[in-house]
Amino acid sequence: MRSSLHRKLRVGGAALAVVAAVSPMARAGEHVVLKNGFAIDCVRRETVGDRMRLYTGGENYLEVAPDAVVRVEMVADAPAEPVKEAALAKPAGPMNVTVTKLTPSRLTQEEMHTMLAGAGTEHNIDEDLLASLVKAESGGQVRAVSRTGARGLMQLMPGTASELGVKDAFEPHENVAGGSAYLDQLLTRYHDNVALAVAAYNAGPRAVDRYHGVPPYRETQAYVARVIREFNRRKLAAQRAVPTGVASLAQAR
Repeated sequence: MRSSLHRKLRVGGAALAVVAAVSPMARAGEHVVLKNGFAIDCVRRETVGDRMRLYTGGENYLEVAPDAVVRVEMVADAPAEPVKEAALAKPAGPMNVTVTKLTPSRLTQEEMHTMLAGAGTEHNIDEDLLASLVKAESGGQVRAVSRTGARGLMQLMPGTASELGVKDAFEPHENVAGGSAYLDQLLTRYHDNVALAVAAYNAGPRAVDRYHGVPPYRETQAYVARVIREFNRRKLAAQRAVPTGVASLAQAR
């Protein structure tokens, strides 16, 4: 069930374009900084009409207005692996996660769908955005634990979980309910700017406020791009499965 109100997925004031396909990350050639502080490593740029496409690899791209680009720096080689910033509230993503041997370690696809759909309806957030966040945070591992102690599907730190009323971060429904409530708070705080809300989920709202945009942390920038790519992939797959005409797929609320 979809909510009637939508949150648009935007970067630099421009809706993100839906990519034609999802492919492995390519070697970066340029470091592009946008007006709102968001920065992205891309392999090439291309002007299409009055828009500029920033390709991150293969046919993956973000689409922005040309005047949204503040500066472009050449990158000699592929970006280094993300370095954990001391200021970050918690690391995120499957690469930063270890998984205990306790069971259950995963939910079925139907169980995950039902749970995320319920949380999405509760907080008026697109289910696909929640699913994209879960994939980036834990890879769908129920008992995932990060190096700093973030737990469960949406990688809640103990303090954050306690504030959200989550008693058992390894209980899927509790974890997703808490993570969804937290994302809802961030979307409200950043006036439905999904890029900023997702960045704050990774790096903490203080970092986003400090830089007045997506923080210049490689890990956070890569995290935001990863969530956006997965969100677009899901929307494109849904569009292909059920043709409904031309519609904006850059919506998260």
